[in-house]
Amino acid sequence: MGNDSGTTQVTKLKKSPGFWHEAWKRFRQRKLGMVALFFVGALALVAIFSPAIAGTKPVVCEYKGEIYFPCMGYFNSRWENPVFQRDGFRRRYVNNLPEKDPDSWAIWPLNFNDPYRRVYDDEWPGRPANPTRDEGEPSSLNWFGTDQTGVDVFAQMVHGTRIALLVGFVSMGIAAAIGIVVGALAGYFGGWVDAVLSRIIEVVMCVPTLVLILALMAIIEQATIWHLMAVIGVTSWTGIARLTRAEFLKLKETDFVAAARSLGVRQPRIIFRYILPNALAPILVPITFGIAAAILVESGLSFLGFGAPPPNPSWGTLLSAGRSNYQMWWLIFFPGVAIFLTVLAYNLIGEGLQESTDPRLRDGGH
Repeated sequence: MGNDSGTTQVTKLKKSPGFWHEAWKRFRQRKLGMVALFFVGALALVAIFSPAIAGTKPVVCEYKGEIYFPCMGYFNSRWENPVFQRDGFRRRYVNNLPEKDPDSWAIWPLNFNDPYRRVYDDEWPGRPANPTRDEGEPSSLNWFGTDQTGVDVFAQMVHGTRIALLVGFVSMGIAAAIGIVVGALAGYFGGWVDAVLSRIIEVVMCVPTLVLILALMAIIEQATIWHLMAVIGVTSWTGIARLTRAEFLKLKETDFVAAARSLGVRQPRIIFRYILPNALAPILVPITFGIAAAILVESGLSFLGFGAPPPNPSWGTLLSAGRSNYQMWWLIFFPGVAIFLTVLAYNLIGEGLQESTDPRLRDGGH
């Protein structure tokens, strides 16, 4: 209250920043973590826009008065408009577009190479065919060289980014969903529920992921990359479940949970609305490390010939092709560097999250 004017001054209290805001602020101070985060973001952009980066199908074209996006066929063959198949394009657009419609136009990818097949003589006017075998060294036309059959390595790596990221995110999404639910139920209810679920966790921990995947590949006649993701996810949730259980055992005894119970809040709401958001911070760390582990598992399986089935481009498949001919060093170097940098980036993000959210570590040096 002012002495002279007699007016009342109301001081507005500044709202304190939340936990996640503070965690993000601390994470941004870790330069390696931020570089890793930008790297993963760049990989995501490469995966999303891979048909516009490398391919032999137009990004967008006008054909017989209609606008089409043939490059979407790289995501799903059914997304490539059937008009081109009816008109006998046979996935060759450069010459067929002006021949079948002189008024047509097209916007082409940055790099004219296909991840599934070789580019042939004059497929692009004046361009020679992709070299094969030992002659496929990196060049101005084939930036990362070609494999034994003349398929461009750069195009395979660009489109293989989708598989690398999908394997990590989908498999760990499955693992996180199972692990959080099982761990939450075990930690919150305790007693016989905890005993039964803990024994289930221990049993699943004894199942080796690689052996299970190899057994699945032998049983399923046409295994897909989605089967691989499912198996990795179903066998990778135990660490998340144990950590979630420990957090729930600690948090269910806190005052805010006791207050919610006294107010008659239902148990599912207490679990998923009150306790789970407060338990998420340490759970995100193993999920991040698990994404890196899933990418390594897929790459290792592809290297052994049990990964993503053909014709899906995969970094591990390129590595496997390189081991049959060590003179083709580019088949080992470029995919190997990509796998190393991706796994390193996820590990650095996980380490940054751990240091930013763990009160025992976040007050240390940056």
